[in-house]
Amino acid sequence: MRKVLVLFAHPKFEHSDANKALLRAISDLENVTVRDLYELYPEFNISIQKEQEILFEHEVVIWHHPFYWYSCPPLLKQWIDLVLEFGWAYGPGGIYLKNKYVLNAITSGGSKEAYGPEGKNNYTIDEFLRPFEQTARLCGMHYLPYFQVHGTHRIDPEELRAKAEDYRKLLVHLRDSEEIEITNPQS
Repeated sequence: MRKVLVLFAHPKFEHSDANKALLRAISDLENVTVRDLYELYPEFNISIQKEQEILFEHEVVIWHHPFYWYSCPPLLKQWIDLVLEFGWAYGPGGIYLKNKYVLNAITSGGSKEAYGPEGKNNYTIDEFLRPFEQTARLCGMHYLPYFQVHGTHRIDPEELRAKAEDYRKLLVHLRDSEEIEITNPQS
């Protein structure tokens, strides 16, 4: 059984029914650690050593965040900038994340149709998430297809329950399966 680390970053979590539902769905899972970065580091003073120790203990990392201005909220970006150090996460001696799995779990107010060449955002979610993919590759990690809840501002409660259950199933799969091979259900 793998250990899964969910690095959750939402600066306005109290206003996000979608993220509340997703986190509730996984809150009781064994070997799943959820770290709310805005709760832990309200002043943005990230403990690099503590975060690296926690990363070292887990085989799967999930960057769980709202899709904020086509990226992630600032605290998660700072976490990536500081914690994934040269000589630890990549570069000479940077071996501590090698062969771990990582993916983004995101929520977006925009609909699925809004993301693409014909949509109002012009680019696909895959294209917007490319820096995360390259970060994972630089660190020798296996970057997995993202999980997304679209249209969170207008999502039907039943659809949200189904997406939360899908998230739970994904984490159970990542934790329990012998081999991880995931296709992107968002496509």
